[in-house]
Amino acid sequence: MSQNPSLPLSLPALVAWAADEYNDKTAIKEGDRRVSYDELAQLGCRAAAAFVAAGVEKGDRVAIWAPNMTEWIEAAIGLESAGAVLVPLNNRLQGNEAADILRRSGARILLTYTQLEKGEPLTLLEGEDLPALQHKILLRGSDHRAQSWEAFLEQADEVEIEALEARLASVEPDDVADMLFTSGTTGKPKGVLCTHRQNIQVFKTWGDTVGLRSSDNYLIINPFFHTFGYKAGWLAAIIFGSTILPVMAFDKEAAMAQIEQDKVTMLPGAPSLYEMLLADPGRDKYDLSSLRLGVTGAASVPVKLVKDMRDVLGFETVVTAYGLTESTGVVTICRPDDDAETIATTSGRAIAGVEVKCANPDTGEEVARGSEGEIWVRGYNVMKGYFDMPEATAESITSEGWLRTGDIGVMDERGYLRITDRLKDMYIMNGENVYPAEVEKTLYGMDGIAQVAVIGVPKQPQGEVGMAFVVLKPGFEQNTQAVLDYAGEHLARYKVPMHVAFVDSLPLNASGKVVKPELKKQAKELGRG
Repeated sequence: MSQNPSLPLSLPALVAWAADEYNDKTAIKEGDRRVSYDELAQLGCRAAAAFVAAGVEKGDRVAIWAPNMTEWIEAAIGLESAGAVLVPLNNRLQGNEAADILRRSGARILLTYTQLEKGEPLTLLEGEDLPALQHKILLRGSDHRAQSWEAFLEQADEVEIEALEARLASVEPDDVADMLFTSGTTGKPKGVLCTHRQNIQVFKTWGDTVGLRSSDNYLIINPFFHTFGYKAGWLAAIIFGSTILPVMAFDKEAAMAQIEQDKVTMLPGAPSLYEMLLADPGRDKYDLSSLRLGVTGAASVPVKLVKDMRDVLGFETVVTAYGLTESTGVVTICRPDDDAETIATTSGRAIAGVEVKCANPDTGEEVARGSEGEIWVRGYNVMKGYFDMPEATAESITSEGWLRTGDIGVMDERGYLRITDRLKDMYIMNGENVYPAEVEKTLYGMDGIAQVAVIGVPKQPQGEVGMAFVVLKPGFEQNTQAVLDYAGEHLARYKVPMHVAFVDSLPLNASGKVVKPELKKQAKELGRG
């Protein structure tokens, strides 16, 4: 494993190390505000002291429910440096969903913002029973229902320097650093526990692999509540001494203007981010020539997109990767010198020090290369477990330490992985496994289809058959037979859905993923379940 032997493996020690290593280099630039690595360490210590003054003990949970901003990073460094566990909340949650996570995590402090997607967080939480929650703090702005971040930080003066130093020194690499909740497409979201050591080792390896540098200006559009924005975002930037450019709310024009102004070199995101930039007719008004490094997720990407990212947007390096919250965010990744075909059609191979196999989900035996199996992962990146859910942990991690991801994939002879679907979404028609993601991907190629989701519904004698829920683009018309004919031209007969339902929208969770149990209910209401 590529690992700097002098790299500290707890967040407070890492931030102190980065201050020595990168000192007056800009760590964060947001608007007119610049924070050097020296200043970031001081801000982190002051925030840690404030948490100690507020009565936070090692192992206590502290939640952040706010958009990307400098104060988010300050608060996260402060609370983790005080030995607390960071619980980030998705900014798209409704009040009852956020309250459920606050209750189940036992969060003692909530740091938030005046306005999120669903409204004012302080209003959204009114009337919710939150027995453990003692303090609400606004990271920016003011409201009589919460303490301001500035007022909270003033409490730091009450803590003796010796007491603070002792607390920072007590944080061990194998202490739990954070509890990120899974998006919960099925059942309740689960709190995933990862340690300081895991976060730092995984993203040192990740940064070495993608080629992150201290000279990089890193535009972080991915939300900090997600592994991609937090661990592959500002944490990786601190490890490598890059400059963090937090984006509070994504706007395409503003992003292109900032790429030009701040000479952005590192721009990760979903494939749709790059597709938006490529399709924008006003792109030529901006100088995007500084772009160097692009990292995208496990979603299947067209080979043309990878080539356009290199040839049109000017990226020197484009890689795809695959990971999940339970794997500290990373399992496999492409290498910068992989060809466009490999980068577009696979999610790379295992990161250093991690084992990956496609297994028979019933026996755990590795399937033949080129065959579909459940992706199993073993190594230093596998979570400690789910918070307060020992049975769910035992179901996910085998006695031999393999994490069962629930994802279906195919591994080639080189060890490169292609993700095909979720195990729980698969259905069996006439003894044949059907993976809805493959059917969905095919139907997306049909004119007029804006969104599509496929599920299996019971039918005898086949066992289960496919049902496609289709959202049409404005102004387009399609009928069931046209959809079935198109599927029949592009897919094996057993993969062609038997039923089609045209709907105005698909049910999505807070992470934007389709909630398939809701579609099962809709299918029953339509007499198809």
